Amino acid sequence: MTKTAKFNFSIGILGLLTLLGMGALVYQLVNGLGVTGMNNVVSWGLYITMFMFFVGLSAGGLIVSSSATVFNIPAFKVVAKPATILSTICIVLATAFIVVDLGSPFRMFNLILHSQFKSPLMWDVIVISLYLTINLVYLYLLTRKEPNQKILKITSSIALPVAILVHSVTAWVFSLQIARAGWHSALMAPLFVASALDSGLALLLLVLIALTALNIFHVDKKLIGTLAGLLVTCVAVDAYMVFSEVLTMAYPQEESTMLILNEMLSGSMAPFFWGEVILGFVIPIAILVFRKNRQKTGLIIFSSAMVVIGVFCKRVWLVLTSFRFPNVDGSPGVTIGSFSGNGVSYDTMWTTIGQYAPTFVELSVVIGLLALGSLAFIYLCKKLLMPSKNETSSEQ
Repeated sequence: MTKTAKFNFSIGILGLLTLLGMGALVYQLVNGLGVTGMNNVVSWGLYITMFMFFVGLSAGGLIVSSSATVFNIPAFKVVAKPATILSTICIVLATAFIVVDLGSPFRMFNLILHSQFKSPLMWDVIVISLYLTINLVYLYLLTRKEPNQKILKITSSIALPVAILVHSVTAWVFSLQIARAGWHSALMAPLFVASALDSGLALLLLVLIALTALNIFHVDKKLIGTLAGLLVTCVAVDAYMVFSEVLTMAYPQEESTMLILNEMLSGSMAPFFWGEVILGFVIPIAILVFRKNRQKTGLIIFSSAMVVIGVFCKRVWLVLTSFRFPNVDGSPGVTIGSFSGNGVSYDTMWTTIGQYAPTFVELSVVIGLLALGSLAFIYLCKKLLMPSKNETSSEQ
């Protein structure tokens, strides 16, 4: 099979996965959020996990591209376009997961008609809207034939702090909830920013290497090595932040905090916590700390993939661990709903421990949105990065 045939086959697979996801989404819209694994105890599941994950992934692209202009780093300017395209697609996907989690897109109107500006959720809506707008404006400026350098520098100067702010505000949605011991922490915002930097940069490296392999966009191997060096620094900072958070939770031995910590370290969330530590920290640092390894494309690809997977594990345990123990005390616990049909009413079920697992519908919607985002990214890269036939012929 030729390279073109493989590419077309991959596009076909992505198209089929998109259709699967859209079908699942229609099913969810018709039947309601009851078709997901979410309930009264665990009200945030895979959709919110993916939202957090993609907000973070969007950081690497915009921070690298805007830093190129703000700090005048010529090497980073080379990858400004693909980095901004990646950032834009990621933040669009993050927004899509929020809309899907609402159950009905029409509920978005409630944010406009009944806005509560004291709520961190509303702050997140505002800053994400601003972030998306800046991404689109910055991408437009970069893709003009003769970019206005003055306007570009002003826009990048705004984009950089907003990129940091969007992850901080998302973290505050969690950390300002005093009733959730696993979230209520002053370190939550720095933790979000740190993991956003390493996961976003890791994804950017994977994308740049893939674009080079597909002859869509060429990136010098030396620049890839430089970005890999920056990645291992970001991973080390993230590891330090997580260690500080765990130490702060463990040392006072508070009962509510220890419940969360034990669930992370040895309970149901342990595979995700240790997955983050081993895959996201230990392996990438052990490989990329050596300069000679940063010159090997295969090791960079492996390490970057481990970082992305590790940060996804972090998002899973961060969201779900605090839901394991409802913040409503007393018997019989928290209701997970009741069911009535055919004239028969069933007893309401109660629980004192949060239970959640994503359903086939949730997984299908997530896979469909990821496939759609991949198709959009490929289209934009081929449209904005590959030289046109006229440009190619003029160069010859």
